[in-house]
Amino acid sequence: MPDRRRVLFVTDLAYQARGRRYCDEDVFLTSRLRDAFDVALCHPLDAAALMDAFDGVVVRNSGPVLHYREQYDAFRAQARARGTRVYNPLSGRGDMAGKQYLLDLTAAGYPVIPTIDRPEDVRLLPEAGQYAVKPKLGADSIGLAFVPGERLGDLAYGDVLVQPRVDFRYEVSFYFVDDVFQYALNAPDPERRWVLEPYEPTGADLAFARRFIDWNTIDHGIQRVDAGRTRGGELLLVELEDLNPYLSLDLVPEHTRDSFVESMTSSLHRFLDTSARP
Repeated sequence: MPDRRRVLFVTDLAYQARGRRYCDEDVFLTSRLRDAFDVALCHPLDAAALMDAFDGVVVRNSGPVLHYREQYDAFRAQARARGTRVYNPLSGRGDMAGKQYLLDLTAAGYPVIPTIDRPEDVRLLPEAGQYAVKPKLGADSIGLAFVPGERLGDLAYGDVLVQPRVDFRYEVSFYFVDDVFQYALNAPDPERRWVLEPYEPTGADLAFARRFIDWNTIDHGIQRVDAGRTRGGELLLVELEDLNPYLSLDLVPEHTRDSFVESMTSSLHRFLDTSARP
C-alpha cells in the first residue's frame, strides 16, 4: 500500500462565532478525513512552524485572519517560498485576498451588490435609505456600519468599501468542492444569517453561482457563494468565501454530509498528488 498522506488541519477550535460552532464542524471533518489521511490539528498561529512535516496544509475554520494578520501574511509567504501545498490554494481571488473582488466584479458588470471605494464614485451607487460601510479586510461583520446617504461624503475612503443596503427577501449560500456543486442552504430571515435550512436551487440559481466559481479559477478547494434575493427576484453576490468558509454541515441530511466528505477527500487526494507546487 502507498504511504498515507500527512495533513496539517488548521483550525481555531476555541473561536466563538455567532450562530456557528466551528469546533463541532472541524471535529467531524477530521474524524472522517482520518479514514484516508494521517491528520493533525493545529491553531493558525502554529501552522508556519509545523507545516514542513506534512504533505499539505488544510485551512478550515481558523477564524477571521484580521485578528492575526501579521502571522497569517508570514504563513502565506513561507508557504509560497517552500512550495507547501495549501488547501485552499493561496491563489484565491475571493475573500482570501480581501474585499477587492467586490470592486472588480462591480466594474466587470457581474451581478453583485454595487461596490465602491472612492468618493467620486458615490454617484454610481443606486439610491438607498442606508449604505453599508465595511473594511476591505473585514470578516464576520467586524467593523460593519450603516450610514445614511448624506454622510457618505464624510467617510475616510481608502480602507473601506461602500454598498447600498439592499432589502433582500432572503439570503442563500451555494457550496462547492472544486467546481462541483454540493448543496445549498438559505436563510429565510436576512436578519438571522445563520438560521439556515436546505434549499433546492434552480438551474438559473446554479448558473449564477457557477459564474463566480469560474471567475475565481481555483482548481482544488472548498468555496461558498453567498447571495441575496432582491424583492424583484434577482440574485446578487454578497460574498465569495474561498479562505475558510463555514459549511453548516450539521444542517444538511446525512447523505449530503457523506457525499461532501467523499468529494473533499477525493479533491484533497488529487491536490496532494499534483506534480506542480503552488
